[in-house]
Amino acid sequence: MAVKKKIPMRQCVGCREMKNKKEMIRVIRTPDQQFMIDATGRKNGRGAYICPSGACLERAIKSRGLERSFSCAIPAEVYEQLKEEMKEIETE
Repeated sequence: MAVKKKIPMRQCVGCREMKNKKEMIRVIRTPDQQFMIDATGRKNGRGAYICPSGACLERAIKSRGLERSFSCAIPAEVYEQLKEEMKEIETE
């Protein structure tokens, strides 16, 4: 009998939909309180996931989804970095 492999699912902080973990972008807060985008999905730190679309990012900013996930204020530079990354992903 074939064993069915479990697909890890995560919830987007923007649209709040459950999607495959590999399809999403991970934003992490490191132990020294820095925010960064984790392209590999393996860096240490508290993570939150967002869909690779500009609409989801705008929803996350408006609803403060990332701030709720990390329980602290998010610097504007992090949002700018996310916007730049979304532009790169959407043009590919």
